[in-house]
Amino acid sequence: MERASIKELREKAKEIRSNIITMLEASGSGHPGGSLSSADVMATLFFRVMRHDLRNPSWDERDRFVLSKGHCAPVLYATLASAGYIPKEELLTLRKLNSRLQGHPGMIELPILEASTGSLGQGLSISVGIALAAKMDKKSHSVFCLMGDGEQQEGMVWEAVMSAKQFRLDNLCAIVDANKIQLSGSTRDVIDVETLTRKYRAFGWRVIRVNGHSIPSLLLAFKLFEWNKMMNRGKPFAIIADTIKGKGVSFMEGKVEWHGKAPNSDEASRALKEISSR
Repeated sequence: MERASIKELREKAKEIRSNIITMLEASGSGHPGGSLSSADVMATLFFRVMRHDLRNPSWDERDRFVLSKGHCAPVLYATLASAGYIPKEELLTLRKLNSRLQGHPGMIELPILEASTGSLGQGLSISVGIALAAKMDKKSHSVFCLMGDGEQQEGMVWEAVMSAKQFRLDNLCAIVDANKIQLSGSTRDVIDVETLTRKYRAFGWRVIRVNGHSIPSLLLAFKLFEWNKMMNRGKPFAIIADTIKGKGVSFMEGKVEWHGKAPNSDEASRALKEISSR
């Protein structure tokens, strides 16, 4: 893909957010909060950082992306549509019978995906396997895995974290969308997962914590990942991206009720106007 400028990345993030609202209103169900919070990360990854080829989706040297927090499938589908991998009109089929765009990403329905996800905690383990295979085959591509901060409560995540260090997977970049809210409340109240930076460092990872809505900060973080990989230090890389649940829509921001509730037509209209005016 052609490398987008910072201004273009911000516009892509707005487009992704608008597509999220539109498809969720059409489906009548889904997860807006965590999808909106990760739009800037997704725009930066797909339109500036990752190597991939629209004309050749199965290109062997493409970078791999795994959406571990699979319930936030709308942000993945919106990004793929913005990049041209799926038709934008197909977004309106989200969660519909026989649609390729189900509530959690599935490789059978959508073969361009690297993994079927949805059971929280599994995405990083899948990514460890993909990254290890690349090392064994002496391939140069990178593996990016987007997780939620509530997902860090899963024990399987930390088994994968230990494995990644053991196998010296410096081609693996984990991104935590730290929006501080999960299904039943704040992550602090459910099971406090803060001090993530210290936790990942204690497991032997290189870590940076940034504003997950600042495109320049995200670009710096991904540049540091590339530097870490180039130096072949054998340490996997984690980006803790501080974000706001429902970012871009004021009446959704920081509200637990918008974790898994689709907007009605009036709410969607308000949200789209707000996103376009920002």
